[in-house]
Amino acid sequence: MILPILVVAPSENRGRGVFATESIEAETTIEISPVLVLSKEDRAKAEETVLYNYVFEWGDAYEMGALGMGYISIYNHSYQSNCYYEMDFENELMVIKTLRQIAAGEELFINYNAVPDDTTPIWFNAQ
Repeated sequence: MILPILVVAPSENRGRGVFATESIEAETTIEISPVLVLSKEDRAKAEETVLYNYVFEWGDAYEMGALGMGYISIYNHSYQSNCYYEMDFENELMVIKTLRQIAAGEELFINYNAVPDDTTPIWFNAQ
């Protein structure tokens, strides 16, 4: 499920991103996406390719990987994210929810550290 008011569009200095075409209330589920789960070995192989920047750590020990089948892997990172994600290991799903009110035209960001206020440096130089 992806809300029909979400679009993928060019994102300044970030390639593509996910944007809202209408305002969205805080704590709204905007996407529920199945994921393709990768074994530890397959994750290592995938991370040798362009998929490196799109694979999420997965599983209780975060050794496996997951590739979102919806827009999940297109959301850009921000330490001041306006959305967050939840992982459902049992059902192989990821859920994106808004943290606050989103304005029409606003880009939606997640914190790649999985916790909205976690400022631990990530693998690339990010804002």
